[in-house]
Amino acid sequence: MSDAPPRRLGVIEAFTTVVNACPNGAVRQVAERALETVKRDGADALPVQAYTVLTAVRGWQGDKATQVKDALDAFLAESDGT
Repeated sequence: MSDAPPRRLGVIEAFTTVVNACPNGAVRQVAERALETVKRDGADALPVQAYTVLTAVRGWQGDKATQVKDALDAFLAESDGT
């Protein structure tokens, strides 16, 4: 097995990971709503939804949580610079 760090998730993939792996039902609902909002409103909704999900997952711990948080932090940092 490789010692390489896991690849960075995409934003939608991060939302889906929250829906499928976060133990907190309220947080999963936030991610589900984020997915629905992006599906309805398109890519323009991504920054607000990424921030909303990132805020919701702040208490979630573990490897998957770290991967999600890193992905959303990186996305928001990149989108803030544009």
